[in-house]
Amino acid sequence: MKIAFLGTGLMGSGFVRRMRANGLEVNVWNRSAAKARALTDSGARAFDAAAAAVAGVDRIHLSLADDASVDAVLEPLAGRILASTWIVDHTTTAVTPTAERVARWNARGCVLVHAPVFMAPVNAQEGSGLMLVSGEKSRHDALLPALQAMTGKVIWLGEAPERAAAFKLFGNMTLLGMLGVLGDVNRLAHAVGIPTAEAFALYEQFNPGQLLPARAARISAGQFANPSFEIAMARKDVRLMIDEAARHDVALAVMPGVAALYDAAIARGEGSRDTTAAFRYPVD
Repeated sequence: MKIAFLGTGLMGSGFVRRMRANGLEVNVWNRSAAKARALTDSGARAFDAAAAAVAGVDRIHLSLADDASVDAVLEPLAGRILASTWIVDHTTTAVTPTAERVARWNARGCVLVHAPVFMAPVNAQEGSGLMLVSGEKSRHDALLPALQAMTGKVIWLGEAPERAAAFKLFGNMTLLGMLGVLGDVNRLAHAVGIPTAEAFALYEQFNPGQLLPARAARISAGQFANPSFEIAMARKDVRLMIDEAARHDVALAVMPGVAALYDAAIARGEGSRDTTAAFRYPVD
């Protein structure tokens, strides 16, 4: 099996080293040529042009920055990639452009499968982590052995080719949103004179992530009666956070947005409903 890997940044480099460890022949290309050449110590072959890297390969993998970079790399290769050469894109991309991209390559008689990942570079090199795949089930089934060799777990998310892109954004939104909350905790801690390390030590004993599945299930099921925490009381707590920070001339970044959602729910007469009701969408 001969592979071309386009995009050898931190993630791509990890994937290439994993492929080489599994005995695959790998051609590599990167816009910054030095990053591709750095992989020659693993036995990969570095090319200065993407067209040369993909010539005669059985499968092409990509790990790039965004939709624009994927199209900038792939579009010049249209007509050079054989129908027998499948394209597997691990880039985190937006939902609509992903659907359009797959349709465009389908129309050219080529197979493009989107397979974004929840991994750090070390996971890519070790072959551990989570890979998401969507698109025709037959394509998933054909690729599954190769993808399993790249990661610890592969999840197929359905026939619509853009679904993996959506679920990757859901996951990253959760992770980045958590960082936003940590930023506000840090700001509030600074405001009241508690060192960041001491404030964050709370999470050694209190793991709010354990509550996430139950809260998500309540929102998706629309079960807002019999509240465990009323919207009105949650809004009071958010006010305490914002006001205390403001007393010390510190502005919170995330909690004002949460406050706005609570205010809208209270304005709808939902102050006595469960706190999760404020976060449903659309509002019925």
